[in-house]
Amino acid sequence: MVTIRDCRDDDIPAIAAIYGHWVSHGLASFELTPPEPEEMARRRQAVLEGGYPYLLAESADGLVLGYAYASAYRTRPAYRFAVENSIYVAPGAGRGGVGAALLDALVGACTARGFRLMVAVIGDSGNAASIGLHRRAGFAPAGMLPAVGWKHGRWVDSVLMTRPLGEGAATAPAP
Repeated sequence: MVTIRDCRDDDIPAIAAIYGHWVSHGLASFELTPPEPEEMARRRQAVLEGGYPYLLAESADGLVLGYAYASAYRTRPAYRFAVENSIYVAPGAGRGGVGAALLDALVGACTARGFRLMVAVIGDSGNAASIGLHRRAGFAPAGMLPAVGWKHGRWVDSVLMTRPLGEGAATAPAP
């Protein structure tokens, strides 16, 4: 059983460990050095101060299985109804529905806040798990940036996928 809840200050060490693993061993993040917990806490605070959700998945026995948050897709004002998602699942917890539960809750939280589009920027065009997760959650391919990053001794693509939230582009947003 996975519980999704708002992230708390005391979750930061677990979040930093999960993210640090993927920075060091994966291509989902284009960072090269894992940030310290203090930096992860600062980033979380900026997300929350921006009015975006920051969620955590935990097991019945309190083990942190992953986390997800939304943030501004771009900082220019015209982009204010679009969010970018970030989802990281703990090593060994993949393929168990954690990512799907986090993404579903994140979509709901962003829709409730009045956002109209969620953008997934997926590191590595070979990341079938993340691409499949987003496709199953209603995201559609929006493009690819070929060889946009250099990590672990190779060029890495970014895959862009989008999903409308709420009424999407069918109506104008509230003033």
